[in-house]
Amino acid sequence: MNLSPTLKYLFASASLLASLISPPLLAADSEVNVVDKKVAALRLAMIDADAKALKALSSPMLSYGHSGGHIENQAEFIEKIVSGKSDFVTMDLSEQTISISGDTALVRHILNADIKDGGVANTIKLGVLLVWQKQQGEWKLLARQAFKFPPPITQ
Repeated sequence: MNLSPTLKYLFASASLLASLISPPLLAADSEVNVVDKKVAALRLAMIDADAKALKALSSPMLSYGHSGGHIENQAEFIEKIVSGKSDFVTMDLSEQTISISGDTALVRHILNADIKDGGVANTIKLGVLLVWQKQQGEWKLLARQAFKFPPPITQ
C-alpha cells in the first residue's frame, strides 16, 4: 500500500500521540487496581482482627471516624478491632468508586456488616469515605469517615 506523505505524517502523529497518552492512563488504572486490593486487604484484616495487617495497611497518622462521631487514631483503631470490642463478623462493600489525584486516593463505598459491638450483635449499613495516601511507595489508609444514611422519607 502506497500512502501519500500527508497520510504517513498523520499516521505517525497519531501513533506518537497515542504512545504519549496511553502510559499515564494505564498507570492510573494500575494504581486504581492497587488501591482496590488494599481496600480488600483492609476488609479481610478487619474481619480477621489481624493487628499486623491493620498496622501495615494504615498510616501512623490515621484518623478513623465512626458514624456516631467518635474518632480514633491508629493504635485505638487497631486495639478496638483486635480486642473484639468492635468485631466485624461479616463485611460486604458495594458501589465502590476509587479516584486518584497524585499521591492521594479517595475511595467511597457502602458498607454492609454484621458486627458485635461489646458483644452485642447488630447489622449496619453505612456510607464510607476512605482516604489513602502513597507513603514511601505504599498506599496507606490515612483517614476514614463513616456516615449514616438519612431515614427514608415517608409520605
